[in-house]
Amino acid sequence: MQKHLQNLGKHFFDYSDAFLCLFYPRLCLACGIKTPPRGQEICFSCSVQLPKTGYHLQKENPFTERFWGRVHVQAGAAMYLFKKGSRTQNLIHNIKYKGRHQIAVTLGNMYGRNLKVSPFFKDIDAIVPVPLHWKKERARGYNQSAKFGQGLAEILKVPIFAKGLKRVVHSPSQTQMSRQQRIENVMKAFELNQPKSLEGQHILLVDDVLTTGATLEACATKILALSNTKVSMATIVIASNL
Repeated sequence: MQKHLQNLGKHFFDYSDAFLCLFYPRLCLACGIKTPPRGQEICFSCSVQLPKTGYHLQKENPFTERFWGRVHVQAGAAMYLFKKGSRTQNLIHNIKYKGRHQIAVTLGNMYGRNLKVSPFFKDIDAIVPVPLHWKKERARGYNQSAKFGQGLAEILKVPIFAKGLKRVVHSPSQTQMSRQQRIENVMKAFELNQPKSLEGQHILLVDDVLTTGATLEACATKILALSNTKVSMATIVIASNL
């Protein structure tokens, strides 16, 4: 009897979902056109065609090159290439501004499986996301970088210190700033919040987007000031054109 009721309930939700989709179709968060498989946010076409970097399999790559001569990074990689007007821009926009933070966790799970088999990310001890200022996080309701880090932590089986760093300066948007302006804007914006938990660890510092690297550099500099601490980095996307 119980099994029969469970089957009835399943069919009810199946039909309800199908009915709702007639009026409120679930569209892919990357292309905004096709319907993804149930329980997923990205359609099959986009999951195949999104521009994966493969950087997790390269010790030196365009990600790590952005930090040469600036801060020592053990390993660095981004999941996808980012270009304006592309599917990856739609994806990031949905995560940051449309409340679709679960996709950041899903992407973290996906990329975590890649990092887990990479020879360059095998000894990660903990994950620290780039923080938002508390005013911005309260307004948005979440930190998208922490959501991505959560997904990575679930697969890599390491702790995430979501408050390992804190942003103490509520800086203006950096989208229109030059590289030098970004660096000057963020170098004093961050402070360590849990130094004892991070000391002596190999920290995977995560963010949603790598552009000039100013924000990641500022955060890494704070972490590397701790004794016997190493830093690697991972982001959802890397801007291909600066």
